[in-house]
Amino acid sequence: MTEEERYETCVTCSDVAVPVRVIRLLDDGLAVAETACGPEEISVALVDARPGDIVLVHAKEAIAVRREGGDHE
Repeated sequence: MTEEERYETCVTCSDVAVPVRVIRLLDDGLAVAETACGPEEISVALVDARPGDIVLVHAKEAIAVRREGGDHE
């Protein structure tokens, strides 16, 4: 993955969205994701994410699921 492919921007505010891997789903639209700082709780309420998926996260909110070939949900 190139540096350009690694980070995407939030469509609302143009801040960076960081790709992280979903480890497990929790109740109430939450999940545990593996980040550069270790496991963190994030919201996946806006996307259809499954364990193992790479999601783009901005402000602890998953805003897209990265699919094979770089496509986004």
